[in-house]
Amino acid sequence: MIELSIAEIATAVGGTLIDETMGQRRLPGVAVQTDSRLNTAGSIFFALRGELTDGHLFAHSAVENGAALVIAEHPLDIDVAQIIVGDGVHALQALARAVVAKVRDRGDLKVVAVTGSNGKTTTKNMLRSILELDGETVAPQGSFNNDVGAPITMLGVTEETRYLVVEMGADGVGDITRLQSIVMPDVGIVLMVGLAHIGKFGDAAATARAKSEMVTALPSQATAVLNYDDSRVKAMGQQTAAAVSSFGLDSSADVWADEVEATARGTAFSLHVGGEVIPVQLRILGEHHVTNALAAITAARALGIDPHRSVAALESVERAERWRMELLAGPGGVTVINDAYNASPDSMAAALKTLVQVVGPENRSVAVLGEIAELGDYANEEHDRIGRLIVRLNVQKLIVVGHAARHIHNAAGLEGSWDGESVLVDNVEEAYALLREELREGDVVLVKSSNSAGLRHLGDRIAGVTA
Repeated sequence: MIELSIAEIATAVGGTLIDETMGQRRLPGVAVQTDSRLNTAGSIFFALRGELTDGHLFAHSAVENGAALVIAEHPLDIDVAQIIVGDGVHALQALARAVVAKVRDRGDLKVVAVTGSNGKTTTKNMLRSILELDGETVAPQGSFNNDVGAPITMLGVTEETRYLVVEMGADGVGDITRLQSIVMPDVGIVLMVGLAHIGKFGDAAATARAKSEMVTALPSQATAVLNYDDSRVKAMGQQTAAAVSSFGLDSSADVWADEVEATARGTAFSLHVGGEVIPVQLRILGEHHVTNALAAITAARALGIDPHRSVAALESVERAERWRMELLAGPGGVTVINDAYNASPDSMAAALKTLVQVVGPENRSVAVLGEIAELGDYANEEHDRIGRLIVRLNVQKLIVVGHAARHIHNAAGLEGSWDGESVLVDNVEEAYALLREELREGDVVLVKSSNSAGLRHLGDRIAGVTA
């Protein structure tokens, strides 16, 4: 964060400084944390109330770890400066708004925001790899994309920051508008409207309305970067005053790709942009990541970065993110595709297609699948659809983990045309024991589920990864 005095922070968050004699103390470039375990010397701790716990209970721990300022909703018995606010989350957002505005006043900070049902984190990482070659770039670690995580990312800017990349997630209509009120993007990316979190939205139309908030508020001098392969996203071009730049797998888009080929070495495609054709060889696994790459290249182009430079940066990226289509070499000649950080019906289908694309004729495809969470009334139908897709793709062995995912197993077993095998196990430990017994040299194993199912650690165990 930029250097501010404690009094300036109190003004920014609209709070009351308990000891005004502390007001002139300056906090130079400190980190802002909501997890007391992460506080270090001179940092700021926001004591936030959560669904499961209350950050006020951990303020002493934050101070012990070095916090120099605590922002809380009521006074605490701690021996550091305190600012008292009415709502901790609103205060965090207010501080982010003030800090980004100060850096923007310098005149050359550009903000890129990305939303979509799938692909936000991968696109963000790709953008960071491109933009950091042009100047200091701040982007979220992991999936910091909600009312707390996005402001924490924004507060990472410094006086030298050239680009700020922000993920904007949504659980309902109005969420993205609220995040945009903190910092208005210069470039707003919409990747796709899918079924992720549809249990919270209710239907695809509500999801589309929520995602369209990314572009409806953009000013005319901004750029909306839209996926023309998704009809709902393409239609958002009529809902924005901003310039529109498009990407996709069809030549109607401004930036498009063809000749896509996914192998165990990565994903290759031909990039068409500005009348040129540029060959691209990504090291990232899965043809669905071509769309994310196109989005990153298109956004960077809107910022004036030559596509050749973008391609060179993307070709150096080794993986999308930890536990996202992560290719691991396991013992005994087994290969693991660990993609169990998150899941939606669309991303699970894409991962399964990648599995069968990269398996050689002498190898066996094995899918280890857990629940796709937050589907609401669509849960049974979508898990059933995945089970039938496994049969059509001829995945040779299926292990389904947990009662919540049982419809994958049931649907696959009911398809009489399939000569593969499906096993339903109760938990991760049973799955691991079964895999230890049955995996053989040359097997390619996809591990895929929502984060809540805990399968990402199973993927690490199969591959012998300890950290």
